[in-house]
Formats: sequence, C-alpha cells, structure tokens
Amino acid sequence: GGRGGRGGRGGRGGARGGMRGGARVVVEPHRHEGVFVARGKEDALVTLNSVPGESVYGEKRISIDDDKGTKVEYRVWNPFRSKVAAAILGGVDEIGMKPGSKVLYLGAAAGTTVSHVSDLVGPEGVVYAVEFSHRPGRDLLNMAKKRTNVIPIIEDARHPLRYRMLVGMVDCVFADVAQPDQARIVALNAQYFLKNEGKFMISIKASCIDSTSDPAAVFAAEVEKLKKDKLRPSEQLTLEPYERDHAVVVGSFRPAKKQKTA
Repeated sequence: GGRGGRGGRGGRGGARGGMRGGARVVVEPHRHEGVFVARGKEDALVTLNSVPGESVYGEKRISIDDDKGTKVEYRVWNPFRSKVAAAILGGVDEIGMKPGSKVLYLGAAAGTTVSHVSDLVGPEGVVYAVEFSHRPGRDLLNMAKKRTNVIPIIEDARHPLRYRMLVGMVDCVFADVAQPDQARIVALNAQYFLKNEGKFMISIKASCIDSTSDPAAVFAAEVEKLKKDKLRPSEQLTLEPYERDHAVVVGSFRPAKKQKTA
C-alpha cells in the first residue's frame, strides 16, 4: 500500500517536481557517513554527486545552495534499483563503507549502485568493480571514465587470481552476483583481498540458490556456508518491500577472537 504500492516513485506525476531543490529541500547527513537524506515533499536517499551536472542512469539530481552560497549537487539513490540503498532504507546497522573506504564490488553490472558507492567513498576511496558480462560491462567502463575512483574489471569473480594485479587490500567486499555458489565466490575473494576484520555485505536472492526451498531456509544455509569460511555474519535483513525473497547478510572477516578470561 501507500507509496511502496506505486513503485515508491512519487506517485502523482507532479510530486517529483518537488525534488528540484531550491529552498524546499533540505539535505541532511544519514547516520551512515557519506550517505544523505533529502527532505522535501518526499524524502529520498541521496549521495553527493562527484560528477556534477550528470546522471549515470537517468536518476534525479538535486541542487542545493550550501551555507556559502555554492551549489552542491546530490543524486537520488533509488532503493528499487540498488540493493545497498534498499538495505540502508531497511535499517541495516553497518554497511562497511564510508568516505575513504576501499571496496571490492562483485557483480557490478552496469554500475548504477557502483556510481553511488563511488560518491560515498569519495576521492580518497576506491571501488574495484568486477563484472563478467560484457554488455553491462560497457556501461560500467563508460561510467568509470568520469569517476576516477572506480576501477572497472571485466572478469569472472570466480577467478580472483585473474585480477589480483589490479586490486589492493580492501576494507569491504560487497557481492550481488546472483550465482548458486555465491558464498564460495565471496569467500575466495575475501581470502585474497579483504583485510582481517574487514566487512562484507552480500545480497542473496533465494530463487537463485535453490528455487524449490523456502527462502528463509536458503538464507540460513548460506549463512552457515559463510561461517565455515571465516566470514562471521553479524546481521541479516530482508529487502522487502524493494525486492522479493532477497536478503542482505552483513558481517566481518576473520574477526579477532575474544580473549578467554582465565
């Protein structure tokens, strides 16, 4: 019902015009550093546009005059098109990335979410974006031309050794590869590139792993697989109402053992 039922895209035609910025919209920092909320007629999740004046995939932009009177531009981050945005709006506790973070993004597709992660980590951060399919890979490469903190890698995430020369150690691995062996793919990449106590965030699509089982059972089985590979989940969250039968699992890699008290 409500906004979600209309695809959450602002409903009554004219409503979207209210996001044009000006005096009516106030942009506030979200509790996740590097993410912002634009409060206007309708609230929207936004990131600071690192290439002002340009949209990446036709998303709305909001221009705000800051205190000094300079124009600052934000891009609307649509949760129906991005699992990370859906997780943030779903109230996920940690996203594992902030300004300055180095992120390995597996399953980058055409780079819609990658562009927002690029905004979020900013000029000091890096996003290593891995996508195997050449067609979306083209869009990814074009987007990366403008965003120097995105390193596009058109390669199979099952074979991290193939891109080991391109990727440094990272603070966070995000995966949305929609493959039955996704847990193994993430574990493999974590072993090569994720620093100890680094964070991971995985989007799991139940039907992709086992279309005959109950989604809850699929998610539980995936979490068990992660644990075996030293990926310690700290939270799990469904992505309703933005995605059906999807969950996001967040946690840390090889967390420090708690000292046993004698």
